[in-house]
Amino acid sequence: MAFVLLLCSQLAYAQKQTPAFNQSLADSLGADKYGMKMYVMVILKTGTATITDKTTVDSLFKGHMDNIGNLADRGKLVVAGPFQKNDKQYRGIFILNTKSLEEARVLLQTDPAIKANLLDTEIFNWYGSAALPLYLKYHAEVTKEGH
Repeated sequence: MAFVLLLCSQLAYAQKQTPAFNQSLADSLGADKYGMKMYVMVILKTGTATITDKTTVDSLFKGHMDNIGNLADRGKLVVAGPFQKNDKQYRGIFILNTKSLEEARVLLQTDPAIKANLLDTEIFNWYGSAALPLYLKYHAEVTKEGH
């Protein structure tokens, strides 16, 4: 009997809500009971296109940067950033605020550098903190100069 009571008390403790839990915030972010949700992670790689005209390449990468801003403003992109040079030809990452690989593919085709095959992608479902999009509002406060 004492074992059953101990087991029940442990189960009740394990399912206890955290003190800082905010139901309306969790709901607004699409969080599950662990504060997590599905995203799509994109690995950007060097693409197959061999464009030698610098003006064209510059234009495609300007469009790439503009598209990053557009997707972030729409709440579809929550993380973007480049990698340092590496032997895998990985160029950077995106974390897209969508559960669907199909929607992610559609969003990626809005990027001129991807569409022109200057960049290629590998995409994966990724489970992360539902609060991840909230950091973007603070990014502006720590950014002294834009691109």
